[in-house]
Amino acid sequence: MSLLPRARQRALTLLEILVAVTIMAMVAILIYGAFDGVSRSKIGLARLNSRFHQGRAAMRRLAHELSGAYISLHLPFNQALIASKTVFISKEGSPADRLDMSTFSHRRVTADARESDQNELSYFGCPDPEISGKIDLCRREQAIIDFEPGKGGSVHVVAEDIDLFDLKYLDPQSGLWVDSWDSTQAIGQPNRLPIQARITLVLRGGPGGRTIKFEEKVSFTMVQPLTFAVPR
Repeated sequence: MSLLPRARQRALTLLEILVAVTIMAMVAILIYGAFDGVSRSKIGLARLNSRFHQGRAAMRRLAHELSGAYISLHLPFNQALIASKTVFISKEGSPADRLDMSTFSHRRVTADARESDQNELSYFGCPDPEISGKIDLCRREQAIIDFEPGKGGSVHVVAEDIDLFDLKYLDPQSGLWVDSWDSTQAIGQPNRLPIQARITLVLRGGPGGRTIKFEEKVSFTMVQPLTFAVPR
């Protein structure tokens, strides 16, 4: 019996194996590419969801705190005993405005803490120390109101990598929207608050490299200063 047919049969079998391995490798590459694309899409969607959630949470928190802003004219008769100062000061900045205010929005998280619902709050842009050119929106809170409404307390980031943080206020006396507010200056808006605020927050890192814009209007609960315990 001749061995040639068997040799030919073995050669054909080896060729078929090589073709099958090549096809399997190509299929594996295609499957890996599909899974890699799905994984990248999932990571991208998670990042976008995180950006939208961060922006909405920051807007919701600031809106709540703005609605609780107040100014009090309750001061001791002896001026030397003044230890606290309630203010509402907002200044223009680029890319972020700065806001310092007194509010009724504090929450006690420690049992028996000698704190009330009053606090000092600030919102401002702060550079990221690790990434050049990256500006975050920071929030400062101090539970005890003192005579320096823009200092002290603890600071943390509420929104990362912002493109714009803009505040405008509706003045009840003029009926106009203004870019800044100062309740401590006679040439500003002494001892009074606006009736509304318009918040604009723009985050970087949106779909397709675009920005994400959030806007909201907030009404103030206490426009006039607290005077119910001031002697008349």
